[in-house]
Amino acid sequence: MMTDTQTMSRSRQFSKVCEILERYSYDSTKLIPILQAVQEEYRYLPEEVLTFVATSLNLSPARVYGVATFYSHFALQAKGKYLIRVCDGTACHVKGSVSLIEVIQEKLGLDEKKRTTPDMLFTLETVSCLGACGLAPVVVINDEIHGQMTKEKTNALIDEIISMEKSYVPRNN
Repeated sequence: MMTDTQTMSRSRQFSKVCEILERYSYDSTKLIPILQAVQEEYRYLPEEVLTFVATSLNLSPARVYGVATFYSHFALQAKGKYLIRVCDGTACHVKGSVSLIEVIQEKLGLDEKKRTTPDMLFTLETVSCLGACGLAPVVVINDEIHGQMTKEKTNALIDEIISMEKSYVPRNN
């Protein structure tokens, strides 16, 4: 059992989460929008935050974790500032999406296991379908769709972001 001092200390640590919980009136039936708001704040769902949310809503941590892992929208690992999604559905695959993935991986020093750059600037994800088959192959960066991509266009797009982020130093592994 937590003491009042521990509870207050924890509340300060999770002040943004507390604001979100207050916005939803600590209503456990609003778990999904609460988790969406938390993820928007942190860019993922840290384990300690999930536990805090569970405790605050009088839910078991297993239930909150179960919801967070059931929906593919939720992420349990930190993602970079720029989330790059490359479609590898049938249309995109046939039109060369694999080569786009390879260009991005090589440029940013990523691979199948290492999906986020150490500076937390980029995260690469491969998705089954983005619903934009007519634009194949498709790359989405955050919410911006880029269609009919080539290796050259993809490389230029990453270079453009890197130049905007002056502190970024690419690592070619």
